[in-house]
Amino acid sequence: MRFGVFYELQLPKPWLPGDEARLFHEALDQVELADRLGFDHAWEVEHHFLDEYSHSSAPEVFLAAAASRTKTIRLGHGIRQVIPNYNHPARTAEGIATLDIISRGRVDFGIGEGATRLELGGFAIPAREKRAMALEAGEQIANMLVLDPYPGFEGKYFSMPCRNVVPKPVQTPHPPMWMACTNRDTIKVAARNGLGALAFSFVNPDEAKAWADIYYGIIKSEECVPLGHSVNANIAMVSNFSLHHDRAEAVRRGHEGFEFFGYALNALVAHDTVPGRTNLWGEYLAKRGTRTQEIIDALAHAERNASGIGTPDDMKAHLSAFEAAGVDQVIFMQQAGRNKHEHICQSLELFAAEVMPQFKAGRAERDAKKAAELEPFIHAALKRKPWMKPLEDHEIPVVRASVAKAQVSGAQNAAE
Repeated sequence: MRFGVFYELQLPKPWLPGDEARLFHEALDQVELADRLGFDHAWEVEHHFLDEYSHSSAPEVFLAAAASRTKTIRLGHGIRQVIPNYNHPARTAEGIATLDIISRGRVDFGIGEGATRLELGGFAIPAREKRAMALEAGEQIANMLVLDPYPGFEGKYFSMPCRNVVPKPVQTPHPPMWMACTNRDTIKVAARNGLGALAFSFVNPDEAKAWADIYYGIIKSEECVPLGHSVNANIAMVSNFSLHHDRAEAVRRGHEGFEFFGYALNALVAHDTVPGRTNLWGEYLAKRGTRTQEIIDALAHAERNASGIGTPDDMKAHLSAFEAAGVDQVIFMQQAGRNKHEHICQSLELFAAEVMPQFKAGRAERDAKKAAELEPFIHAALKRKPWMKPLEDHEIPVVRASVAKAQVSGAQNAAE
């Protein structure tokens, strides 16, 4: 099992001068610490216009900064909004390849589409067509990362002439591709397209096993036809994260933030919004009332807390259940609500010291066994893929000069 840290860059109101800058720099400090401690992935989301819930609108900038401060941790777009209205596919391909070069081949590329009216409406994206738009763009981004030159494309949602999209990534054929998933239906879509599943839903181990069984069942079936030039057979699940030797203290430090995360996510989808005038944190506190201490007491005195919030032993039991369910990676949502930077760092250090070693032991052998088991299925899936045909030299269209030769000659004569 692998472990990641995940960032929405939440910033509940009221906002004081310097709060945004502090939030970003503390998150970068946390990624740098996670790298030193041996965490495997750092994932950064892309969202737009979501006051309080997410200030991560330019993840390519954040991840580039993280690349300069880290050595081994993989840097994941979890996810990049790939619909052309958000980001033209050629610009996404250029950014992914550049980040892969800067990080010396440590990029993971998750594709997404957005879910709220704030985002979709802001970029004039029809909600009913967003999935098709994202998949069309994702396939062409993969082609742009590989083909030299890119032959061009006439699609339903965007078109582009033949151009050579540069630079090319370090990883071949391209960085591993993932897809954001929130339910069983999207798990199926990821598997059918040979994409890793970034399961951004908080589910119990039984549901996680159902998702993993569905996912790997499709990966091994004729339904799997890769979107990209490789198959990334992996399923990752998000989890809460707050650790302390005293369970009650872990709950005090983490529960409020994660409860707010869920409240804010639901509010942005289900409630009307006045841009720039949200008060999600105030609404959450009002509706929460005085339940906090009751919740802390109940969780602290439970026989076992298997939510990602608790003691190292609680976390081991939590992760063992996900490992048994077939989950390949657990991504920790440690930056939520008003969770404190120093508490996040202490949790990361405690996890690395007392939990991580148990799950890293024997990883190479498990990876080799999994690769051997899946190899014939992946080989068959790639044979089913309809590949974009590279152009022969004589097929590459000439891009005519902006200025006619006669005009250039005349200008030169006049200069002489």
